[in-house]
Amino acid sequence: MSGLRPDAQDVLIVVDVQNDFCPGGSLAVPDGDAVVPVINRLIGRFPNVVASQDWHPRRHSSFASMHPGREPFESIDVAYGPQTLWPDHCVQGTHGAEFHPELDSADFELIVRKGFRREVDSYSAFVENDQVTPTGLDGYLRARGFTRTFLCGLAGDVCVLFSALGARAAGFDTVFIDDACRDLDIDGFKAKSRADMAAQGITIATSGDVIG
Repeated sequence: MSGLRPDAQDVLIVVDVQNDFCPGGSLAVPDGDAVVPVINRLIGRFPNVVASQDWHPRRHSSFASMHPGREPFESIDVAYGPQTLWPDHCVQGTHGAEFHPELDSADFELIVRKGFRREVDSYSAFVENDQVTPTGLDGYLRARGFTRTFLCGLAGDVCVLFSALGARAAGFDTVFIDDACRDLDIDGFKAKSRADMAAQGITIATSGDVIG
């Protein structure tokens, strides 16, 4: 896949590689920290790198702790549709919200914080879960002249998935780097997520396809 080699019009988007999504975190993705060395290699080969960061206020509406009688991973209906309830995670200013300490985050040109509005969750780095409220990432990438996005991070079948779908919906050629992601895989959702991306014209590749 030599056509996947990054150039000046490409951008790597590193999604939510934060302590709470890594082993020991409150919403740990199995083997989540294994993405860090892979992503660091990618960062070293891309001319442009941006990142997203889950950034919830305390008592965020998506936290199961805010809904008496409900448990994490249950789903409820909210104004914008179904919402999965999560353990409290990535609370602003906490250790859990920080990037993994071994991630080369100093190379990020932009950090988009998402999920900071108390009443709406945000999986995608492009648009919040109401599918109306933009994060501003689309405008930034267009202003910089990028045409193709490469996505990696945590979790592959949640925030990376929705970020990739958001990038594609915004009109960017989009590549999902599979071995630079790890998944929650609740109820077999990993396989569904890959099928959904492929159906939208998103290329599913490996880091070897991209940087050799």
